[in-house]
Amino acid sequence: MTADRLDEPDPLDALAQERVDFRFKGLPPEAEGATVADLAARRLNLFTDGFTTPVLTLSAERLEHNLALMETYATRHNLTFAPHGKTSMAPQLFRRQIEHGAWGITLAVPHQVRVARRFGIERIFLANELVDAAALRWLAGELDADPSFRFVCYVDSVRGVELMQAALSEAGATRPVDVVVELGAGVGARTGVRTEAECAAVADAVAGADRLRLVGVAGYEGEVPQADGDRVRAWLRQLVALAVDFDRAGRFAGVEEIVVSAGGSAWFDAVADVFAEIPELTLPVLKLLRSGAYVSHDDGHYRHLTPFNRVPEEGALHPAFRLWAQVVSRPAPDQAFINAGKRDAAHDLDLPEAQAVRAARTGAVRDASGVTVTGLSDQHGWLRLDNGTELEVGDWLGMGLSHPCTAFDKWQLIPLVEADGTVVDYIRTFF
Repeated sequence: MTADRLDEPDPLDALAQERVDFRFKGLPPEAEGATVADLAARRLNLFTDGFTTPVLTLSAERLEHNLALMETYATRHNLTFAPHGKTSMAPQLFRRQIEHGAWGITLAVPHQVRVARRFGIERIFLANELVDAAALRWLAGELDADPSFRFVCYVDSVRGVELMQAALSEAGATRPVDVVVELGAGVGARTGVRTEAECAAVADAVAGADRLRLVGVAGYEGEVPQADGDRVRAWLRQLVALAVDFDRAGRFAGVEEIVVSAGGSAWFDAVADVFAEIPELTLPVLKLLRSGAYVSHDDGHYRHLTPFNRVPEEGALHPAFRLWAQVVSRPAPDQAFINAGKRDAAHDLDLPEAQAVRAARTGAVRDASGVTVTGLSDQHGWLRLDNGTELEVGDWLGMGLSHPCTAFDKWQLIPLVEADGTVVDYIRTFF
Protein backbone atom coordinates (compact mmCIF):
# COMPACT_ATOMS: atom_id res chain seq x y z
CA MET A 1 0.00 0.00 0.00
CA THR A 2 1.44 3.39 -1.02
CA ALA A 3 2.17 6.21 1.40
CA ASP A 4 -0.75 8.34 0.22
CA ARG A 5 -3.15 5.51 1.09
CA LEU A 6 -1.82 4.67 4.55
CA ASP A 7 -4.88 6.23 6.16
CA GLU A 8 -7.16 3.71 4.42
CA PRO A 9 -8.00 0.34 6.04
CA ASP A 10 -5.59 -2.42 5.13
CA PRO A 11 -7.58 -4.75 2.85
CA LEU A 12 -5.70 -7.75 4.25
CA ASP A 13 -7.34 -7.07 7.61
CA ALA A 14 -10.66 -8.10 6.08
CA LEU A 15 -9.18 -11.50 5.25
CA ALA A 16 -8.14 -11.96 8.85
CA GLN A 17 -11.70 -11.24 9.96
CA GLU A 18 -13.27 -13.77 7.59
CA ARG A 19 -15.08 -16.51 9.50
CA VAL A 20 -14.14 -20.12 9.04
CA ASP A 21 -16.89 -22.48 7.91
CA PHE A 22 -17.66 -25.45 5.65
CA ARG A 23 -16.10 -23.76 2.61
CA PHE A 24 -12.56 -24.42 3.77
CA LYS A 25 -11.17 -27.94 3.45
CA GLY A 26 -9.10 -29.57 6.15
CA LEU A 27 -9.77 -27.16 9.01
CA PRO A 28 -10.92 -28.40 12.44
CA PRO A 29 -14.73 -28.70 12.64
CA GLU A 30 -14.48 -27.04 16.06
CA ALA A 31 -13.12 -23.91 14.32
CA GLU A 32 -16.54 -23.19 12.77
CA GLY A 33 -17.41 -19.53 13.27
CA ALA A 34 -13.96 -18.40 14.42
CA THR A 35 -12.21 -15.67 12.47
CA VAL A 36 -9.02 -16.51 10.62
CA ALA A 37 -7.18 -14.14 12.97
CA ASP A 38 -8.54 -15.91 16.04
CA LEU A 39 -7.61 -19.28 14.60
CA ALA A 40 -4.07 -18.14 13.82
CA ALA A 41 -3.70 -16.75 17.34
CA ARG A 42 -4.54 -20.17 18.80
CA ARG A 43 -1.41 -21.63 17.14
CA LEU A 44 -3.06 -25.00 16.69
CA ASN A 45 -1.03 -28.12 15.99
CA LEU A 46 -1.66 -29.61 12.58
CA PHE A 47 -1.62 -33.17 13.87
CA THR A 48 -3.21 -33.02 17.30
CA ASP A 49 -5.73 -30.16 17.22
CA GLY A 50 -8.45 -31.48 14.97
CA PHE A 51 -7.37 -30.76 11.41
CA THR A 52 -9.01 -33.20 9.01
CA THR A 53 -7.53 -34.88 5.97
CA PRO A 54 -6.80 -34.18 3.26
CA VAL A 55 -5.14 -30.89 4.13
CA LEU A 56 -2.61 -28.89 2.11
CA THR A 57 0.06 -27.01 4.05
CA LEU A 58 2.77 -24.46 3.32
CA SER A 59 6.01 -24.47 5.26
CA ALA A 60 6.49 -21.12 7.00
CA GLU A 61 10.26 -21.45 7.05
CA ARG A 62 10.61 -22.57 3.44
CA LEU A 63 8.27 -19.88 2.18
CA GLU A 64 10.36 -17.20 3.88
CA HIS A 65 13.56 -18.73 2.52
CA ASN A 66 12.26 -18.66 -1.05
CA LEU A 67 11.03 -15.08 -0.77
CA ALA A 68 14.39 -13.92 0.57
CA LEU A 69 16.41 -15.91 -1.98
CA MET A 70 14.70 -14.42 -5.04
CA GLU A 71 14.91 -10.92 -3.55
CA THR A 72 18.67 -11.40 -3.22
CA TYR A 73 18.95 -12.91 -6.69
CA ALA A 74 17.13 -10.03 -8.38
CA THR A 75 19.21 -7.47 -6.50
CA ARG A 76 22.48 -9.23 -7.32
CA HIS A 77 21.67 -9.24 -11.03
CA ASN A 78 20.21 -5.71 -11.18
CA LEU A 79 16.80 -7.01 -12.17
CA THR A 80 13.45 -5.53 -11.25
CA PHE A 81 11.10 -8.27 -10.07
CA ALA A 82 7.37 -8.63 -10.78
CA PRO A 83 6.62 -12.24 -9.79
CA HIS A 84 3.73 -13.93 -11.54
CA GLY A 85 0.79 -13.83 -9.16
CA LYS A 86 -1.31 -16.38 -11.06
CA THR A 87 0.81 -19.03 -9.31
CA SER A 88 -0.78 -18.44 -5.90
CA MET A 89 -3.53 -15.84 -6.35
CA ALA A 90 -2.93 -15.14 -2.68
CA PRO A 91 -2.94 -11.43 -1.71
CA GLN A 92 -1.08 -12.20 1.52
CA LEU A 93 1.75 -13.64 -0.56
CA PHE A 94 1.58 -10.69 -2.98
CA ARG A 95 2.16 -8.40 0.01
CA ARG A 96 5.09 -10.46 1.23
CA GLN A 97 6.63 -10.54 -2.24
CA ILE A 98 6.44 -6.75 -2.40
CA GLU A 99 7.90 -6.49 1.10
CA HIS A 100 10.76 -8.60 -0.27
CA GLY A 101 11.51 -6.04 -2.94
CA ALA A 102 9.11 -6.87 -5.78
CA TRP A 103 8.30 -3.92 -8.08
CA GLY A 104 4.77 -5.22 -8.55
CA ILE A 105 2.84 -8.34 -9.52
CA THR A 106 2.46 -10.01 -12.91
CA LEU A 107 -0.96 -11.44 -13.75
CA ALA A 108 -2.63 -13.18 -16.68
CA VAL A 109 -6.35 -12.31 -16.95
CA PRO A 110 -8.67 -9.44 -15.96
CA HIS A 111 -10.16 -11.23 -12.94
CA GLN A 112 -6.71 -11.59 -11.44
CA VAL A 113 -6.06 -7.89 -11.95
CA ARG A 114 -9.29 -7.08 -10.11
CA VAL A 115 -8.20 -9.26 -7.18
CA ALA A 116 -4.82 -7.56 -7.01
CA ARG A 117 -6.37 -4.11 -7.14
CA ARG A 118 -8.83 -5.01 -4.40
CA PHE A 119 -5.85 -5.74 -2.18
CA GLY A 120 -3.91 -2.60 -2.96
CA ILE A 121 -1.38 -3.70 -5.59
CA GLU A 122 -0.15 -0.51 -7.24
CA ARG A 123 1.92 -1.94 -10.10
CA ILE A 124 0.61 -4.71 -12.36
CA PHE A 125 2.12 -6.30 -15.45
CA LEU A 126 -0.47 -8.24 -17.45
CA ALA A 127 1.32 -10.92 -19.46
CA ASN A 128 -1.44 -11.08 -22.05
CA GLU A 129 -3.09 -8.93 -24.66
CA LEU A 130 -6.22 -7.37 -23.13
CA VAL A 131 -9.06 -7.10 -25.67
CA ASP A 132 -12.14 -7.61 -23.47
CA ALA A 133 -14.19 -4.40 -23.77
CA ALA A 134 -15.79 -4.76 -20.33
CA ALA A 135 -12.39 -5.31 -18.69
CA LEU A 136 -10.93 -2.34 -20.56
CA ARG A 137 -13.77 -0.11 -19.35
CA TRP A 138 -13.05 -1.17 -15.79
CA LEU A 139 -9.31 -0.64 -16.30
CA ALA A 140 -9.88 2.86 -17.65
CA GLY A 141 -11.84 3.70 -14.52
CA GLU A 142 -9.09 2.33 -12.27
CA LEU A 143 -6.37 4.29 -14.05
CA ASP A 144 -8.37 7.51 -14.04
CA ALA A 145 -9.29 7.18 -10.38
CA ASP A 146 -5.80 6.36 -9.09
CA PRO A 147 -2.84 8.31 -10.51
CA SER A 148 -0.41 6.05 -8.63
CA PHE A 149 -1.66 2.89 -10.37
CA ARG A 150 0.86 1.61 -12.97
CA PHE A 151 -0.41 -0.94 -15.47
CA VAL A 152 1.43 -2.53 -18.40
CA CYS A 153 0.16 -5.23 -20.77
CA TYR A 154 1.12 -7.07 -23.93
CA VAL A 155 0.04 -6.26 -27.47
CA ASP A 156 0.79 -8.78 -30.22
CA SER A 157 -1.49 -7.81 -33.12
CA VAL A 158 -2.80 -4.83 -35.00
CA ARG A 159 -6.31 -6.13 -34.41
CA GLY A 160 -5.66 -6.23 -30.67
CA VAL A 161 -4.53 -2.61 -30.76
CA GLU A 162 -7.70 -1.67 -32.65
CA LEU A 163 -9.93 -3.40 -30.10
CA MET A 164 -8.13 -1.78 -27.17
CA GLN A 165 -8.28 1.67 -28.75
CA ALA A 166 -11.99 1.33 -29.51
CA ALA A 167 -12.95 0.13 -26.03
CA LEU A 168 -10.85 2.73 -24.23
CA SER A 169 -12.19 5.52 -26.45
CA GLU A 170 -15.77 4.44 -25.79
CA ALA A 171 -15.00 4.36 -22.07
CA GLY A 172 -13.67 7.93 -22.19
CA ALA A 173 -10.28 6.90 -20.80
CA THR A 174 -8.10 9.88 -19.96
CA ARG A 175 -4.89 7.99 -19.15
CA PRO A 176 -3.34 5.93 -21.93
CA VAL A 177 -2.72 2.26 -21.22
CA ASP A 178 0.97 1.34 -21.31
CA VAL A 179 1.71 -1.58 -23.64
CA VAL A 180 4.71 -3.66 -24.64
CA VAL A 181 5.02 -5.49 -27.94
CA GLU A 182 5.16 -9.22 -27.21
CA LEU A 183 7.78 -11.03 -29.26
CA GLY A 184 6.83 -14.64 -29.98
CA ALA A 185 9.32 -17.31 -28.99
CA GLY A 186 9.34 -19.01 -32.37
CA VAL A 187 7.31 -21.04 -34.83
CA GLY A 188 4.76 -23.14 -32.98
CA ALA A 189 5.25 -21.24 -29.73
CA ARG A 190 2.43 -19.61 -27.82
CA THR A 191 1.38 -15.96 -28.26
CA GLY A 192 3.50 -13.11 -29.58
CA VAL A 193 4.47 -11.43 -32.84
CA ARG A 194 6.49 -13.71 -35.10
CA THR A 195 8.50 -11.38 -37.38
CA GLU A 196 10.31 -8.04 -37.19
CA ALA A 197 7.99 -6.60 -39.82
CA GLU A 198 4.94 -7.57 -37.77
CA CYS A 199 6.51 -6.08 -34.65
CA ALA A 200 6.95 -2.80 -36.52
CA ALA A 201 3.34 -2.95 -37.73
CA VAL A 202 2.03 -3.45 -34.20
CA ALA A 203 4.21 -0.62 -32.92
CA ASP A 204 2.94 1.63 -35.74
CA ALA A 205 -0.63 0.77 -34.75
CA VAL A 206 0.09 1.73 -31.14
CA ALA A 207 1.62 5.03 -32.29
CA GLY A 208 -1.64 5.79 -34.04
CA ALA A 209 -3.79 4.99 -31.01
CA ASP A 210 -4.13 7.91 -28.60
CA ARG A 211 -5.41 5.69 -25.76
CA LEU A 212 -2.28 3.50 -25.80
CA ARG A 213 1.38 4.21 -25.12
CA LEU A 214 4.26 1.98 -26.23
CA VAL A 215 6.70 1.55 -23.33
CA GLY A 216 8.76 -1.50 -24.25
CA VAL A 217 9.02 -5.10 -25.40
CA ALA A 218 8.46 -8.42 -23.66
CA GLY A 219 8.00 -12.13 -24.12
CA TYR A 220 8.26 -15.54 -22.50
CA GLU A 221 11.39 -17.56 -23.13
CA GLY A 222 9.81 -20.71 -21.69
CA GLU A 223 8.05 -21.21 -25.03
CA VAL A 224 11.23 -21.34 -27.13
CA PRO A 225 10.94 -24.57 -29.17
CA GLN A 226 13.36 -27.30 -28.03
CA ALA A 227 14.59 -24.91 -25.37
CA ASP A 228 18.15 -25.14 -24.16
CA GLY A 229 20.55 -22.52 -22.88
CA ASP A 230 21.82 -21.49 -26.31
CA ARG A 231 18.37 -21.28 -27.93
CA VAL A 232 16.88 -19.37 -25.01
CA ARG A 233 19.74 -16.87 -24.94
CA ALA A 234 19.52 -16.39 -28.71
CA TRP A 235 15.82 -15.56 -28.43
CA LEU A 236 16.43 -13.21 -25.49
CA ARG A 237 19.01 -11.38 -27.60
CA GLN A 238 16.36 -10.97 -30.32
CA LEU A 239 14.11 -9.41 -27.68
CA VAL A 240 16.84 -7.00 -26.62
CA ALA A 241 17.61 -6.17 -30.27
CA LEU A 242 13.94 -5.33 -30.80
CA ALA A 243 14.08 -2.87 -27.90
CA VAL A 244 17.24 -1.32 -29.33
CA ASP A 245 15.69 -0.98 -32.80
CA PHE A 246 12.52 0.58 -31.41
CA ASP A 247 14.59 3.03 -29.37
CA ARG A 248 16.69 4.06 -32.38
CA ALA A 249 13.49 4.64 -34.33
CA GLY A 250 12.21 6.98 -31.62
CA ARG A 251 9.25 4.77 -30.77
CA PHE A 252 9.55 5.41 -27.01
CA ALA A 253 9.29 9.19 -27.14
CA GLY A 254 7.46 10.62 -24.17
CA VAL A 255 7.93 7.70 -21.77
CA GLU A 256 10.00 7.74 -18.58
CA GLU A 257 11.69 4.35 -19.00
CA ILE A 258 11.87 1.45 -21.45
CA VAL A 259 10.46 -1.85 -20.23
CA VAL A 260 12.23 -5.03 -21.31
CA SER A 261 10.62 -8.05 -19.71
CA ALA A 262 10.90 -11.85 -19.73
CA GLY A 263 11.39 -14.59 -17.23
CA GLY A 264 9.58 -17.73 -16.22
CA SER A 265 10.83 -20.11 -13.56
CA ALA A 266 13.04 -22.33 -15.74
CA TRP A 267 15.43 -19.88 -17.44
CA PHE A 268 15.78 -16.81 -15.26
CA ASP A 269 19.55 -17.34 -15.21
CA ALA A 270 19.58 -16.84 -18.99
CA VAL A 271 17.42 -13.74 -18.57
CA ALA A 272 19.89 -12.35 -16.03
CA ASP A 273 22.82 -13.04 -18.37
CA VAL A 274 21.31 -11.45 -21.47
CA PHE A 275 19.67 -8.51 -19.72
CA ALA A 276 23.09 -7.67 -18.29
CA GLU A 277 24.17 -7.14 -21.92
CA ILE A 278 21.48 -4.53 -22.71
CA PRO A 279 23.36 -1.52 -24.12
CA GLU A 280 22.77 2.04 -23.01
CA LEU A 281 19.57 3.36 -24.52
CA THR A 282 18.15 6.87 -24.68
CA LEU A 283 16.13 6.20 -21.52
CA PRO A 284 16.60 4.12 -18.37
CA VAL A 285 15.68 0.45 -18.86
CA LEU A 286 13.36 -1.41 -16.49
CA LYS A 287 14.68 -4.99 -16.69
CA LEU A 288 11.60 -6.80 -15.48
CA LEU A 289 11.81 -10.46 -14.40
CA ARG A 290 8.48 -12.27 -13.91
CA SER A 291 9.23 -15.70 -12.39
CA GLY A 292 6.43 -16.86 -10.07
CA ALA A 293 6.67 -20.55 -9.11
CA TYR A 294 9.58 -19.85 -6.75
CA VAL A 295 7.23 -18.78 -3.96
CA SER A 296 6.39 -22.37 -3.07
CA HIS A 297 8.72 -24.19 -5.50
CA ASP A 298 7.81 -27.88 -5.83
CA ASP A 299 8.91 -31.50 -5.55
CA GLY A 300 8.78 -32.35 -9.24
CA HIS A 301 8.69 -30.16 -12.32
CA TYR A 302 10.50 -27.10 -10.98
CA ARG A 303 12.80 -29.11 -8.75
CA HIS A 304 14.26 -30.48 -11.98
CA LEU A 305 14.07 -27.28 -14.08
CA THR A 306 15.15 -24.57 -11.64
CA PRO A 307 18.15 -22.55 -12.82
CA PHE A 308 19.64 -22.94 -9.35
CA ASN A 309 20.58 -26.48 -10.43
CA ARG A 310 22.86 -24.86 -13.02
CA VAL A 311 24.18 -22.16 -10.68
CA PRO A 312 24.23 -23.81 -7.23
CA GLU A 313 26.52 -21.10 -5.88
CA GLU A 314 23.53 -18.72 -6.09
CA GLY A 315 21.50 -20.76 -3.59
CA ALA A 316 18.62 -23.23 -3.75
CA LEU A 317 14.85 -22.96 -3.55
CA HIS A 318 13.05 -25.22 -1.08
CA PRO A 319 9.74 -26.98 -1.82
CA ALA A 320 7.20 -25.54 0.61
CA PHE A 321 4.06 -27.60 -0.11
CA ARG A 322 3.08 -30.74 1.75
CA LEU A 323 -0.27 -32.44 1.25
CA TRP A 324 -1.32 -34.64 4.15
CA ALA A 325 -3.85 -37.42 3.56
CA GLN A 326 -4.97 -40.42 5.57
CA VAL A 327 -4.75 -44.09 4.71
CA VAL A 328 -8.36 -45.26 4.45
CA SER A 329 -7.86 -48.73 2.98
CA ARG A 330 -5.17 -51.38 2.67
CA PRO A 331 -6.92 -54.12 0.71
CA ALA A 332 -3.75 -56.01 -0.23
CA PRO A 333 -0.18 -56.32 1.09
CA ASP A 334 1.18 -54.27 -1.82
CA GLN A 335 -1.66 -51.77 -2.13
CA ALA A 336 -3.26 -49.00 -0.07
CA PHE A 337 -5.49 -46.00 -0.66
CA ILE A 338 -5.51 -42.50 0.80
CA ASN A 339 -8.35 -39.97 0.92
CA ALA A 340 -6.76 -37.38 -1.39
CA GLY A 341 -7.16 -37.36 -5.14
CA LYS A 342 -7.44 -35.09 -8.16
CA ARG A 343 -9.65 -32.65 -6.25
CA ASP A 344 -6.86 -32.05 -3.74
CA ALA A 345 -3.47 -32.58 -5.42
CA ALA A 346 -1.72 -31.10 -8.42
CA HIS A 347 -1.43 -33.84 -11.02
CA ASP A 348 -1.11 -32.20 -14.44
CA LEU A 349 2.67 -32.66 -14.63
CA ASP A 350 3.64 -35.27 -12.04
CA LEU A 351 1.93 -37.39 -9.42
CA PRO A 352 2.43 -36.52 -5.74
CA GLU A 353 5.60 -37.83 -4.12
CA ALA A 354 5.24 -39.81 -0.88
CA GLN A 355 7.63 -38.27 1.63
CA ALA A 356 6.59 -38.89 5.24
CA VAL A 357 4.34 -41.15 7.31
CA ARG A 358 2.89 -40.13 10.66
CA ALA A 359 1.84 -43.24 12.55
CA ALA A 360 -1.70 -43.09 13.92
CA ARG A 361 -0.80 -45.27 16.91
CA THR A 362 2.25 -43.37 18.16
CA GLY A 363 2.38 -40.01 16.38
CA ALA A 364 5.93 -40.78 15.26
CA VAL A 365 6.95 -39.41 11.87
CA ARG A 366 9.17 -41.46 9.57
CA ASP A 367 10.35 -41.42 5.99
CA ALA A 368 7.83 -42.80 3.49
CA SER A 369 10.30 -45.22 1.91
CA GLY A 370 8.57 -48.10 0.19
CA VAL A 371 5.45 -46.02 -0.61
CA THR A 372 4.76 -44.79 -4.15
CA VAL A 373 1.75 -42.86 -5.43
CA THR A 374 0.79 -44.58 -8.68
CA GLY A 375 -2.48 -42.85 -9.56
CA LEU A 376 -5.27 -40.53 -8.51
CA SER A 377 -9.03 -40.90 -8.65
CA ASP A 378 -11.27 -37.95 -7.82
CA GLN A 379 -10.99 -38.48 -4.05
CA HIS A 380 -8.55 -41.38 -3.68
CA GLY A 381 -4.84 -41.77 -4.12
CA TRP A 382 -3.52 -45.15 -5.22
CA LEU A 383 -0.43 -46.37 -3.36
CA ARG A 384 1.96 -49.17 -4.25
CA LEU A 385 3.80 -50.62 -1.26
CA ASP A 386 7.11 -52.43 -1.39
CA ASN A 387 7.33 -55.78 0.34
CA GLY A 388 7.41 -55.35 4.12
CA THR A 389 6.37 -51.67 4.13
CA GLU A 390 4.66 -50.63 7.35
CA LEU A 391 1.52 -48.63 6.66
CA GLU A 392 -1.79 -48.89 8.53
CA VAL A 393 -5.28 -47.60 8.00
CA GLY A 394 -5.40 -44.31 9.91
CA ASP A 395 -1.77 -43.33 9.29
CA TRP A 396 -1.16 -39.90 7.74
CA LEU A 397 0.87 -39.68 4.53
CA GLY A 398 2.69 -36.44 3.72
CA MET A 399 3.33 -35.80 0.04
CA GLY A 400 5.27 -33.33 -2.05
CA LEU A 401 3.52 -31.85 -5.08
CA SER A 402 4.56 -30.90 -8.58
CA HIS A 403 3.48 -27.66 -10.30
CA PRO A 404 2.55 -24.91 -7.82
CA CYS A 405 0.02 -23.28 -10.17
CA THR A 406 -2.30 -26.29 -10.00
CA ALA A 407 -1.79 -26.90 -6.29
CA PHE A 408 -2.79 -23.48 -4.97
CA ASP A 409 -5.97 -23.39 -7.04
CA LYS A 410 -7.54 -26.38 -5.29
CA TRP A 411 -7.44 -24.80 -1.83
CA GLN A 412 -9.11 -21.60 -0.61
CA LEU A 413 -7.44 -21.46 2.82
CA ILE A 414 -4.02 -23.05 3.32
CA PRO A 415 -2.45 -23.49 6.77
CA LEU A 416 1.03 -21.96 7.09
CA VAL A 417 2.87 -24.43 9.30
CA GLU A 418 6.14 -24.25 11.20
CA ALA A 419 8.47 -27.24 11.31
CA ASP A 420 7.06 -28.47 14.64
CA GLY A 421 3.50 -28.56 13.27
CA THR A 422 2.34 -25.24 14.69
CA VAL A 423 -0.06 -23.43 12.37
CA VAL A 424 0.82 -19.74 12.45
CA ASP A 425 -1.40 -18.34 9.70
CA TYR A 426 -3.81 -19.24 6.90
CA ILE A 427 -3.23 -18.20 3.28
CA ARG A 428 -6.38 -17.21 1.37
CA THR A 429 -6.50 -17.78 -2.38
CA PHE A 430 -8.80 -16.31 -5.06
CA PHE A 431 -9.18 -18.38 -8.22
